[in-house]
Amino acid sequence: MNKKLLISFALSALSALSAYAEKSSLIIGSKRFPESYILAEIAAQLAEQTHEAKVIKKFGLGGTAVVYTALENGAIDLYPEYAGTILEAILKTNAKLTIAEMNAELAKKGLGIMAPLGFDNSYALAVAGEKAETLGIAAISDLAKHPELKLGLSHEFLNRKDGFSGLKKYYGFPALNVSGLDHGLAYEAIAGGKIDATDIYTTDGKLKKFNLRVLKDDLGFFPSYYGVYLYRLEIKNKFPKIFAQLESLSGTINQQTMIDLNAQAELQNREFNAIAADFLNDLGFAVASASNTRRGVVKKIIRLTKQHVFLVLFSLLAAILLGVPMGIAAHHWKILGQASVALAGLIQTIPSLALLCFLIPLLGIGVPSAILALFLYSLLPIVRSTLSGLDNIEPRLKESACALGLSGLERLCLIEIPLASRAILAGIKTSAVINVGNATLAALIGAGGLGEPIITGLSLNHIPTILSGALPAAGLALLVHVLFELLDKILIPKGLRLKTR
Repeated sequence: MNKKLLISFALSALSALSAYAEKSSLIIGSKRFPESYILAEIAAQLAEQTHEAKVIKKFGLGGTAVVYTALENGAIDLYPEYAGTILEAILKTNAKLTIAEMNAELAKKGLGIMAPLGFDNSYALAVAGEKAETLGIAAISDLAKHPELKLGLSHEFLNRKDGFSGLKKYYGFPALNVSGLDHGLAYEAIAGGKIDATDIYTTDGKLKKFNLRVLKDDLGFFPSYYGVYLYRLEIKNKFPKIFAQLESLSGTINQQTMIDLNAQAELQNREFNAIAADFLNDLGFAVASASNTRRGVVKKIIRLTKQHVFLVLFSLLAAILLGVPMGIAAHHWKILGQASVALAGLIQTIPSLALLCFLIPLLGIGVPSAILALFLYSLLPIVRSTLSGLDNIEPRLKESACALGLSGLERLCLIEIPLASRAILAGIKTSAVINVGNATLAALIGAGGLGEPIITGLSLNHIPTILSGALPAAGLALLVHVLFELLDKILIPKGLRLKTR
């Protein structure tokens, strides 16, 4: 066999492998509340059982806006959703459509929904049981008689048309005492007397534990929210076995079953993968039972820490490569300097989650969007410290360098940058420490890192899970600080260190 034939064969094999890898990956997403995690995990384990595709999990992607954008852009292939949300947030209609009608409209977007899973997880409002009894509150319309009540509502519910913004118009509520609150914290807030009422899902596992009265929707505002899998149409033909497996779940999860599954996560603190495995085994699918040993947990934290370090280092390096030259340019050309600092400062004012959402249509979910966001947030301290360090150099030193006949580039490299090095390094250290904290938000767009257990713990209000991500992140920030202190002693000339202390 000659060399040309071997090369041709190798290229063909690589091309085939590349095509296969692209074709055989199924990416499953979820929102960041327990029920969505559980349903996504059920779908992932069923898909893995067919061996038809490599299953990639992108769980905890935030609210509807984030996860739907990821689906629309092909960053994920399917995720659990609800009929009412599809009508309001995706199809943007008030009409009560059948599944066939919904699929006809979704097909225009290259999407579809599978058969309903069997439960209806509607929005509802709930009041502390004792307070509801004392005040005689049984229906949503009764809230209008008690404007003194404190309502703590989830941020997504506050702004949705099928949430509070539409509810208050529909019921004609006067001004109510309303504040935004993460859904995972709402039950504890009611139990502690911080709020009197909150929005809930009718399949929440904590309803009985906290003795809440679910208010009757007496005017019929909320639509049906039966659970389905929302998917990209191409997977039906790409993965027929997986599609058939998921369709076989139709009608298998009734209201009480979903409440019980949620309770296992919210009250018993069971892992989502173990809950899903036990449910599927009870249905006769014979998936491998999941168990999370202490060793497995440690391995997971090590893996997430590596991902976190990669995000921080890569984005910081890119920021150094651009930020330092921007600071140098800002020092030599004042108008450019003001514009550079203003631009970097403007980026800092954009909320982290908003910036991540803006980047999803451009780069999709995952590592690229996270790195670009972290890079942009890293620029301001580096640009500003470089500019400040160069501006504060004694003019006489610059004049001496000119008198020696040094060129502009020589003055910059031999005199100005060394003299400004301490300020530059301080700016880089500030960016690095900030990046460690900001990188926890990368988990909201499926980029991994130590934000994963923090977000999962927040959804469950489970302190140990939160700490399993927060403590390593805090330790990493401290380590970064210590490393830069060492670099300060190694890289900065002793004379400069003595002068500034």
